[in-house]
Amino acid sequence: MQGFGKIARGAALACAALGLIGAKAPKVGDDAPPFVLTLVDGSKVSSDQLRGQVIVLNFWATWCGPCKAELPLLDAYYDLQKSHGLKVYAIATEDSVPISQMKKLFAQLHISPARAVKGPYQTLGAVPTNYIIDRAGRVRYAKASAFGLDELNSELVPLLKERVPPAG
Repeated sequence: MQGFGKIARGAALACAALGLIGAKAPKVGDDAPPFVLTLVDGSKVSSDQLRGQVIVLNFWATWCGPCKAELPLLDAYYDLQKSHGLKVYAIATEDSVPISQMKKLFAQLHISPARAVKGPYQTLGAVPTNYIIDRAGRVRYAKASAFGLDELNSELVPLLKERVPPAG
């Protein structure tokens, strides 16, 4: 039993070092905390690079039925709206199949699949979880729920019509 205590303390220290303990998920109305995405090709994208865009961070899992229905909708929506400043990133959760097994799916997507996110963004108790960050860098949506077309339009169209704020 004494060995278990050492393992638990070690795991807690590792989680704290990674920023997983005490990190609160962003809430609607908050300034969006910075993040860095590691895409499936190994490249990285930071929130600073995306300033002035409308960003959707979609946490999904391969075993999730609503996720399987939502992902093609998000992909088609992104393809239609990307010229208006929309960026969509699909972040596969750790309990999905290995990334290598999803290559065929990723090859068909227009959105950028990610394998990891560094920052306080996380699932909100269930998948899919979606965050929307506006052009000014504020969290405008944070919810564990699958988008439908009507909800995508009501949430994103007004944000896509907003002007890009001046830099600085």
